[in-house]
Amino acid sequence: MHIVVLGTGMIGTTVVSELAKFPEIDVITAVDVRQESIDKCLEIANSPKVTGKVASLETIEDIAGVLKGGDVAVACLPHSLSLVAIKAAIESSCHLVDLVGSLFKEKIELQEAARNAGVIIVPGCGVAPGITNFLAAQGIEMLDEAEEAIMICGGIPRHPVPPLWYQVVFRLESVLGLYTKPAIAVENGQLVELAPLSGLEKMTFPQPVGDCEAVITDAHSTAFILKDKVKNLYEKTVRYPGHWDKMNVLGELGFLDNKPITVAGVTTTPRAVAEQILAPKMVGASHEDITVLRVEVSGMKEGQATKFTWEMVDIYDHERNITSMAKTTAIPAAILAKWIASGRIEETGVVPVESLIVRERFDPFMEELQNLGIHIGFKEDVVI
Repeated sequence: MHIVVLGTGMIGTTVVSELAKFPEIDVITAVDVRQESIDKCLEIANSPKVTGKVASLETIEDIAGVLKGGDVAVACLPHSLSLVAIKAAIESSCHLVDLVGSLFKEKIELQEAARNAGVIIVPGCGVAPGITNFLAAQGIEMLDEAEEAIMICGGIPRHPVPPLWYQVVFRLESVLGLYTKPAIAVENGQLVELAPLSGLEKMTFPQPVGDCEAVITDAHSTAFILKDKVKNLYEKTVRYPGHWDKMNVLGELGFLDNKPITVAGVTTTPRAVAEQILAPKMVGASHEDITVLRVEVSGMKEGQATKFTWEMVDIYDHERNITSMAKTTAIPAAILAKWIASGRIEETGVVPVESLIVRERFDPFMEELQNLGIHIGFKEDVVI
C-alpha cells in the first residue's frame, strides 16, 4: 500500500517515521515545498520505503497531482490548506486523514462528493482534536444517559520559564487563535458560542506537572457530532497558572487584534507586532515538552450516577527524540492511515473520529496507541 504524507515538518516527519515501521505499508512518499525539509525527514525516517518529492501544495490541482497513485494520504499542513487538501483528495480518489479539525461545517458539506469518489476523509485526527474527541464519544456510548463531557488537553513546557510559562511547539499564529476565537460548546443540548478565555478553571495533574489552569476553547466537530447525545460538552486547553490572565489582558487591550493600524507610516496589525514580541517570550528552559490530557464523561449507567475519566501525562520522547506533542499528534493519524490502507476501515464520506473510533474499534485502537508509547489511564467512578 502506498501512503502520501503532505508536509514534512515536525509532525509530518513523525508520521512518515511511524508509517515506515508498519509492515502493512509498502511505499511512503513524503511531500513538501522545501527540499531541505524532505532531506531531514528522509534522514530521520531512515527507511527504504520512503521517498521524497518537492512540490507546490498551494492549490487543489497541486495537491491532487501528488496524490495520484496514492492509496491514503495524511495531511500535515497549515489550517489554511486543510480544506484544499480534502478537495484534492476527493478529486484524486485518495483516502485522507487530516490533522486539522477546524471548518468542520464546510468539510461535512463534501460528504456526498467523498462518497461518490469512494474515499473516506477523516478530519481532526491528532491528539486534540483527535484522541480527546473519540474518548468523549466512547464515554457517551458507555452511558445510558450522558449529562456532561469535558475534553481537557494542553501542550506545556517540561521546564517553564516566566513571564508566560509556555513554549510554542508548532505555529505561534495557531496558538494566538486560542486567545481570540470564540469557542463552540454544547449547553443544554444546544450549540452555544462562548467568549474567548471563558470558564477559567484550576486543576492539578500528576507530577511532573502539578497545578495548572484551563479555559474553554473551540470543541470543533465534537460539538456538532455529539450535541444530540450529551447535555453539556466543552473543550478546555491547559496552561500553567497565570498564563491565561496575562494573555487575557493583551486581548482586552487590543494587542491581538487583526484590524490594520499605521505606525510611523507602516501599515501592520497589532497581532503581527505582538507575534514578533511574544515569540521569544514563549520558550521553555529546554526543548522538552509535556502533553496533558483528561476527558471526563458523566451521566447515568444502570441507574447510578457514573463518571468515566481518561488521563494522560506524556513527556518528551527521548527514544524517538521528538516532542510529546509531535508523538501524540502524529501516531493516531499514522495508525488510522494504516487501518484504512489495510482495509480495516470501509466507510466512505467525511467521517469524524467521534463516529469512527468508538464501540468495537475503540479498544483495538487504544491498544495500538499503548503499544506505540501513548499511555492513557482510565477509571470509572460511581458518583454518590
